[in-house]
Amino acid sequence: MPPAPDAPDTPVAAPPTPPTPPVPLTALLAREELGLRQIAGPDATGTGAVVHWVHTSEMADPYPYLLGGELLLTAGVHVPAADADAHLEAYVTRIVAAGGAALGFGVAPVHDTVPRALADACDRHGLPLLEVPPRTTFSGIARAVWQLMAEARHAELRRVTQSQQGLAAAAARPDPIPALLRQLATRLGGYAALYGPDGTPVQSAGQEPGAEAGAALARLTGVVNPLGDGTRDGTGAGTGSGGTEAHSPRPTPASATDTVAGTHLAAYALAGAHGLALGVATRQREPGDHTVTGVAAVLLSLLTAPHQGAAESARSAALVRLLLGADPADVAPLLGADRWTVVHARVRHGDREQEPPTPTALAAALGSTLVDGHVWADDAAHAAHGSHPARDEHAAATGHGTHADDGKDGGRGGDGGPGNGPAPAARAPHFVRLLLPADRDPAPQSGWTLGVSAAAGVAGLAAADAQAGRALRRAEAARVAVVRHREGGIAGLVAPAEADAHARELLGPLGGSVPLTETLRTWLSLHGSWDRTAAALSVHRNTVRQRVTRCAALLDADLDDPDVRMELWFALGRTDRSE
Repeated sequence: MPPAPDAPDTPVAAPPTPPTPPVPLTALLAREELGLRQIAGPDATGTGAVVHWVHTSEMADPYPYLLGGELLLTAGVHVPAADADAHLEAYVTRIVAAGGAALGFGVAPVHDTVPRALADACDRHGLPLLEVPPRTTFSGIARAVWQLMAEARHAELRRVTQSQQGLAAAAARPDPIPALLRQLATRLGGYAALYGPDGTPVQSAGQEPGAEAGAALARLTGVVNPLGDGTRDGTGAGTGSGGTEAHSPRPTPASATDTVAGTHLAAYALAGAHGLALGVATRQREPGDHTVTGVAAVLLSLLTAPHQGAAESARSAALVRLLLGADPADVAPLLGADRWTVVHARVRHGDREQEPPTPTALAAALGSTLVDGHVWADDAAHAAHGSHPARDEHAAATGHGTHADDGKDGGRGGDGGPGNGPAPAARAPHFVRLLLPADRDPAPQSGWTLGVSAAAGVAGLAAADAQAGRALRRAEAARVAVVRHREGGIAGLVAPAEADAHARELLGPLGGSVPLTETLRTWLSLHGSWDRTAAALSVHRNTVRQRVTRCAALLDADLDDPDVRMELWFALGRTDRSE
C-alpha cells in the first residue's frame, strides 16, 4: 500500500494535544467490562501510553484522518485476502507516522483472531495493539474513554480548588511569602522559589532540583523578567522546545516553561514587582499546575509590592482578600476611599507605530494608587477569585467558553499551559484591569483601548466591573480610544425600586437569558448596527440577527420603534445594578 501523496513517510513531530485530560491506556485495560487485552507492542504499564480520543475507521490508509493521540479501532475490513502481510506492515507504519497512540482490533465478524502479521508489525514499530472481544462494541470503548476523561477533569478541578484555598490561607498568614511558597511546593510536589533580577533565589521551599535543572530554572526566570538579561550565564533559557535567545525581539512573555534533565520547569513574571519572578520545578507536570502556579504568582505580585507604607500594605491586603472572595463590606475600611472606578484596558493590536506602554506604566499614567501600580492579569487573577464577571458574561453571550471548543479539528490546540513552551501572546498581560479613585478621569493612552465604569462603592464593584467590560467592547467595536459608561439622566428621576420592578417586568419574557440580554444591550448601544454588534460580541452577524429577532418575538415589541428602544435601554440599564 503506497503512502498517500499528501503525507510524509517518516513520523512527524507530535501535534498539539487537546485541552481534555488524557486517559492512561492502563486505565482502559483495567475496565473489566470491556475485556480489552494487549497482545503486542510495548507494555502500556512501562511506557505510560495515554489516549486523547477514540477514532473508528476501516480505511486502508487512515493517515489523512488521524490527528494524533488516538486509539484507532478497526475490525479489519480493509485487510485484503492477498498480500495481507505487506498491507498490514504499511498500515501500522502509517498509524505510527500519524501519531496514533494505540490500535484496537475487533475480533469477529470479519476475523476470528487478530492477524499474526498485524501483531508482528505492531511489535516492530512500537504500537500497542489491543484485542477487542466480540461482546465489546467500539462505541462502548469510546464511552468508557469519555467517562475516564470526565473523572480526570473533575479530579483536576477539585485539586485546583483545594490548592487555591490552601494558597489563600497561606497569603493571610503573618509570614505570607514563605508560607505561600511552602504551600505551592507542597501542592505541586516540587520546588518553588522567588527569584531576584540576578537569577538568585530570594526565598524558596521544597526539594531543590539538581544542579543542571536549577541553573536552567534561574535562566528561565530571566526570560519572563523584563529587568533580567535572559542569559544569566550566556547560554539563554529554553522556553519549551525551541528555547529563547538573548537577542530575541519578541515581547517578554508572562510565563515560560522548559524541561531539563527530566525536570519540568516553569517561570512566571510578577506584575510590578521590580524584577522578581516565580520559578517552580517538578518531576511531573500535572493538569492544573499552570492554573495553581498562576494563582500563586498573582498573590506574590500583590505581596511583593515595592515601597509600600502602612496604608499601601493595607490596601494590597484588601485587594488580595477581594480577589479571594471576601465580603466587600469587611475590607472597605482598608481601601482608603469610598468610591472607585473600574477600568478595563486592552492593547490596541492594530496600532503598530510604537510599542504600547507596559501595564505597570499604564497604571502609573492613570494614577492607580489603590494597587500601587499593579495590574490584574485577566486569566491568572481571576483564577484566584474563581470567575471573571465581564468575561463570563461575554462568554455566555457569545457562546464561547473559557476552554478550547471542540470544533471540526477535535478541539486541538495548545493553551499555553505546561508543556507547550512559553505562553502565547494572549497569555501576556495584554488585558489589564485597574481600580482608580472615582475623582480621577482616565485619559486616552497610546496603544491601549479603555472601557471605564461609572463610579461605585465597594459593594458595587462587581456591577462596575461588568460596566467596564461592556464599555471596552463598545470601544473596540467603534475603534475609539476610550468609552465611558454613562448613567441615564431621566432614569434618575424614577424611584430605584419602581425602576427595578419595571425593568424586571419588561424584560421578564427573555427569561434571564444572558446571550439574548447582552446581544440586545450591545445592539441598542450601537444604534442597531449588525456588523458592529457582531464585532463587539465576537459572533457572526447572522447570530446577532437571530438573537435580536428572538428578543423581538419574546417581548412582542417593534424594535424599529424609537420609543420601544428607549424603554428597553432604560430597563437594561437597571439590570447593571443587580449584576
